Amino acid sequence: MSDVALTAGATIASARMALARCFAAAALESPELDARGLVGHSLGREPAGIVSQASRQLSTTECAAIAQLAQRRLAREPVARIVGVKEFWGLPFRLNAETLVPRPETETVVEAALTARGPPLGPRRQSPLRIADLGTGSGALLAALLSECPAATGIGTDVSTIAVACARRNMRALELGQRAAFTVCDYGAALKGPFDLLVSNPPYVRRSDIPTLQPEVRLFEPARALDGGVDGLHGYRAIAADARRLLAPDGLIVVELGAGQANAVTSLFLDAGLAVGCPHSDLSAVARALPARPMP
Repeated sequence: MSDVALTAGATIASARMALARCFAAAALESPELDARGLVGHSLGREPAGIVSQASRQLSTTECAAIAQLAQRRLAREPVARIVGVKEFWGLPFRLNAETLVPRPETETVVEAALTARGPPLGPRRQSPLRIADLGTGSGALLAALLSECPAATGIGTDVSTIAVACARRNMRALELGQRAAFTVCDYGAALKGPFDLLVSNPPYVRRSDIPTLQPEVRLFEPARALDGGVDGLHGYRAIAADARRLLAPDGLIVVELGAGQANAVTSLFLDAGLAVGCPHSDLSAVARALPARPMP
């Protein structure tokens, strides 16, 4: 792992370029973006601020702080973990050790829910819908949907009290706290229906595959948010078992899928009495979100 050496008198621009070179040499995926984010975070400035002050010289203390953050990134700690916040659906979400970093592909779940034909959304988006997010983590899915459905209320569940505390804080910060509640339980075990919409991003990595994940995921994400059991389907079985009990007759459930899991999850949902729709693909053309409804 290369050291990042910055000396007093370096400018904001030269520090950013030095970080980007180190990150590129370490084969990190987005060296320029990571460098800009970490320099800005260290100085307490937005990206536009470091551009407008690119020629400002840094103090010894500022150089040391930037170098410290750079070393953490070179150790493969994700930028979102370092800065403690990640954007999802245009909203900022604070993180903690028990919450998964929200990822762009998970936005496919929100898109699938909002664009589903028929109830409960479509023309009813302004109605007082009841939404549940099973395994809520930072609360990202629930908050995104509440931001799009102004009369809806929702509840998020998680087995981690620390994750639930994080989700509550995020809802308050986003001014959605009056419409969101949280409870500590396994998926929908403690909930009573009917809900118009259920969403979930359950752990779906096969246990034997966890050692093969990128270091940013394997080393820094909470293990419980990754481990989907021997076949990666443990969470889907639990969700399917409760879906009909929790859903309104015209309700909708949308779950995130791991790559290649569409057929297996479809079979589980069909066996549980759910009529399954076509999977929605993410920007990488991976079948990422599966919608389903209760069979009549």
